Amino acid sequence: MTGDAGPGSTSRARRPGHLILLVAAVLLLLGGGTAVAVGVAGQDAAPPTPAASTSAGDDADAVPGPRTGAGPENRSEGSAAPGNSAPAPPTSAAAAPVALPVSVSIPAIGVQSELITLGLNPDGTLAVPQPGPDYDKAAWFDGSPRPGDPGPAVIEGHVDSAANGPSVFYSLGELVAGDRIEVTREDGSVVAFLVDEVRLVPKDDFPTLDVYGNTDGPELRLITCGGPFDSAARSYEDNVVVFASLSA
Repeated sequence: MTGDAGPGSTSRARRPGHLILLVAAVLLLLGGGTAVAVGVAGQDAAPPTPAASTSAGDDADAVPGPRTGAGPENRSEGSAAPGNSAPAPPTSAAAAPVALPVSVSIPAIGVQSELITLGLNPDGTLAVPQPGPDYDKAAWFDGSPRPGDPGPAVIEGHVDSAANGPSVFYSLGELVAGDRIEVTREDGSVVAFLVDEVRLVPKDDFPTLDVYGNTDGPELRLITCGGPFDSAARSYEDNVVVFASLSA
């Protein structure tokens, strides 16, 4: 699977914050050997690529490999000021997480897919849908927040396959700012996001912080493959990444 890129006309400032647990490991998912798309050798048409795109090559921390020291919640917690001996005030229990995601709908590009849940491979790379009945389904990465919880929920999908051609996220690069994405959860609730930006980013310069860094509220990231196809490596050179925020 690789990430597509989208219109660069909606450039967004990088959000400060820490990485979520194992976020950089997902970079490797976007790398060659574990890419979500195999690619169609000799295909007549490449996956759609936005007319304009930007890469976040200035992200000094966007390096492949797992990062240590990032807890599962890894939200910045307040600490007592030096010399303050007063006991910390009681804190309310964390809100219960929203229900698990079960499907995703993207009307603008005709996507309606069940969601499977995937984590990490033993080598720390992001697991991707394997050949079989789930190959053309989108997948929620369970190391990211559930869609609707604070932080960037991550959904990945293949762009195509040598055997069957276009896959679930083949047209991801056609999305533009304002397009709607809906995620249905197992309790029947639906959470909607609006596309902010779509980027085509090099796999070897993936914007880790922008994609996986903590956010103030619920956000969504969609990732697939894109750009030129390297026949020798049998993988795409870039990723398409869609950034979306919770719909008001």
